[in-house]
Amino acid sequence: MPAREEPPPAHHGHQQGPGKAQLETATTVFALLADPTRLHLLWLLARAEADVTELATVSGAARPAVSQHLAKLRLAGLVQARKEGRRMVYSLRDGHLRRLVTEALNHADHQVTGEPWHP
Repeated sequence: MPAREEPPPAHHGHQQGPGKAQLETATTVFALLADPTRLHLLWLLARAEADVTELATVSGAARPAVSQHLAKLRLAGLVQARKEGRRMVYSLRDGHLRRLVTEALNHADHQVTGEPWHP
């Protein structure tokens, strides 16, 4: 059986400990992730960019609610939008957020399923 491939190590480009501004900004990000609908939208956007209609259909949330959540996420700088014809297409702003959302949900999967934790 082939050995399981380990994920690449975390990038350690930010060597200094977090300052007050970084801690407050990270707290804001976690607060935004604390809403199940927003977390689901970010997970969907981590997979592919999408417009409000697509996100509402896949997430099962009402279109106005999705629009409001996206506005909050955009205001916080977590998602970006670009116009494509008459529609706005949303995407995640960066890979850090993509990894954060993915890891949070992977962690939750272990808790829910009882799968063993990774070393």
